[in-house]
Amino acid sequence: MQVRLDELNLVLREGLTGNRVIRAFNRIGSEKRRFEQANQNLTDTAMRGGQIMAMMMPLMMIILNVCSIAIIWFGGIRIDAGNMQVGQLMAFLQYAMQIMFSLIMVSMLFVMIPRASASAIRINEVLETKHEIVDRPATDIRSDSQPLLQTKSEQVQQGILVFEDVSFHYANAEMPALRHISFTANPGMITAIIGGTGSGKSTLANLIPRFYDVSEGRITLDGFDIRDISQAELRHHIGYVPQKAVLFSGTISENIRYGKDDATDEEIRHAASVAQAESFIAEMKAGYETILAQGGSNVSGGQKQRLSIARALVRKPSIYIFDDSFSALDYKTDAKLRAALRPELQHSTTLIVAQRISTVMDADQIIVLDEGEMVGIGRHEELLETCKVYQEIATSQLTKGEIA
Repeated sequence: MQVRLDELNLVLREGLTGNRVIRAFNRIGSEKRRFEQANQNLTDTAMRGGQIMAMMMPLMMIILNVCSIAIIWFGGIRIDAGNMQVGQLMAFLQYAMQIMFSLIMVSMLFVMIPRASASAIRINEVLETKHEIVDRPATDIRSDSQPLLQTKSEQVQQGILVFEDVSFHYANAEMPALRHISFTANPGMITAIIGGTGSGKSTLANLIPRFYDVSEGRITLDGFDIRDISQAELRHHIGYVPQKAVLFSGTISENIRYGKDDATDEEIRHAASVAQAESFIAEMKAGYETILAQGGSNVSGGQKQRLSIARALVRKPSIYIFDDSFSALDYKTDAKLRAALRPELQHSTTLIVAQRISTVMDADQIIVLDEGEMVGIGRHEELLETCKVYQEIATSQLTKGEIA
């Protein structure tokens, strides 16, 4: 029954989360049939279980009463013959009843234990899962107010990010996602990463905050291998805007303040202004106190992205990572946002993962990835002359006049 219930919940959850896709492809009928099949399987299993239980209880009661009659019958014969006392018969009857009731309870356990076992197995799978990314034993874990990088070297400029011959394999993957990536990103420099779908752009960005650890080579921040820095402290230096904008239930100000707990109202408004979010926030009745639904379902995709960018900006980190964070913005808003970001990013190292050439044209250096390999690095004009992959991307997105 537990397995059948899981199957039903799976179909139901997919139907709820993918309801727009289901309606768009006119698959409502097939999804209804899937649900009906899963529901029928659960019903059939529940009926069989119910029938077994329905038979078990009367059967146990019949056995119990037959035993009582047999004890009294044969005990009465022995009492009549003078071989047993009435008190002995009653004691024997009570002991027999206790044994029979215990057997009934054991039969109930046979129903409950398998269901509890199925649930316990899944709970234990979660509880026994080990962290894949762990801090090294020698890591000096400090609070966010005492960064390790500052205490180790006050003279080092924060934000110098270096990839040294980095390769990365996903677990059980046949081919590496990244191969021999080497580059340096300095403070005040915008480094853009561009490439086709599946080229490893987001994977590269995810290695910096240690969502994954490199398979070969190393990544350093201000000269320190990021694996020698605690995860909490490393991420203290990073402002991350994910590819899929994620908002939490609560007010807009609470979502922006998620990047910095002690951010003032002025800092929140400034971050929203730079992220081009202030205009649509002002149009809302409650302004910054507007309640966002779970997952930000009451705002558009572009508004989600701008709020996610504001959340990273209010943090004022050493390193900004924008993982395709401008894809839902129109060209006008994109241009205004990039112009407003320039002054904010002048003292930070910035990495921008993008699909659109227009987003990366003004970057200080552009890294071109193709099937996990770095096939070009340089400015827009240089890559147009030297990198065939970049040329193909440019010609597919820009007119001849724009390329020139």
